[in-house]
Amino acid sequence: MKHSLKKFLAAALCVGIIGMPIASEAATPTFDVNAPSLKVQAEKLDLVKDWDKVFPKNLKVNHRKVTFVNRFGITLAADIYEPRNYSGKLAAIAVAGPFGAVKEQVSGRYAQAMAERGFFAIAFDPSFTGESSGYPRNVTSPDLNTEDFCAAVDFLSTQPNVDNRRIGIIGICGWGGFALNAAAQDTRIKATVTSTMYDMTRVIANGYFDNDKDAETLRKARMEARKVASEQRTADYRSGTYKMAGGVPTEITADMPQFVKDYHDFYQTKRGYHKRSFGSTTGATFSSALSFMSMPILCYSDEIETPVLMIHGEKAHSRYFSEDAFKKLTGSNKELLIIPGASHVDLYDSNKIPFDKIALFFKENL
Repeated sequence: MKHSLKKFLAAALCVGIIGMPIASEAATPTFDVNAPSLKVQAEKLDLVKDWDKVFPKNLKVNHRKVTFVNRFGITLAADIYEPRNYSGKLAAIAVAGPFGAVKEQVSGRYAQAMAERGFFAIAFDPSFTGESSGYPRNVTSPDLNTEDFCAAVDFLSTQPNVDNRRIGIIGICGWGGFALNAAAQDTRIKATVTSTMYDMTRVIANGYFDNDKDAETLRKARMEARKVASEQRTADYRSGTYKMAGGVPTEITADMPQFVKDYHDFYQTKRGYHKRSFGSTTGATFSSALSFMSMPILCYSDEIETPVLMIHGEKAHSRYFSEDAFKKLTGSNKELLIIPGASHVDLYDSNKIPFDKIALFFKENL
């Protein structure tokens, strides 16, 4: 059995790498350079024309909607925010997150704030979510979500009013981890900010507060979770529907952890609820968890050579994600900023978000 598995893996590797660039001096591409290119085509999306954000519109900033395509062929919907009056080419910033949110909730607030401070900024809906295309709805995966950031850089790199040598990204909550992963692989990203970061692959694989658990306990729990999610795939295919994991609880009880109550106060109240957000509604597809359990996203974060600013709240339950990720970063151009008294959700929409500090970081590094 083991011998057969080794032969299968060896064959799979051989098939998979032909024609792909390999991290080796001896590697040479074998693809046909004269093969015809495929035209990138965006799907026509029916985008909402009204302002349906949970934050107020800033009249100092121009706003419009656009679409762009990632390498999986998914058409992403985005909001552009830019200063009302400027000349020449601007530094640009792509913003996404939190995990489960849409651009109308948090990322748009960040993008608008950056535009007010002189940047060309976009906030986008991830693949399969919000106004972006893709079916089934609300599918997530580490590779897919990292690619969405890189696709945003594709778009920004080709805009006539953007200096494509000066592009940065902001990842909020779970998208902070994806931002670091994107920065590790895409050298066009010249500076990265994470705010109230989660490593979604870690939390889904290990649960919360895994520093207090031993490796064998984590392994057993992960295997049980894999079995449940794998069986659900069979059930989904048989029924032709997809079980959803469920969003943030619509009701809270006294025994719930404070951070769950904080999530409820944002996602399930007028403060932050949005009908297109799977955090506010159905959650992601249940089987999405499988890829997160086996694809850790921060493996190469120590190879990020460009500047990184990591921001987290002092009182956030998730603070350990940023602190542990920061320890792995290398170089003198990395900074961890802890916001006194701030919780995780405070960095979604409160006046504790250090927008001026973020803008200064990008001005100094883009």
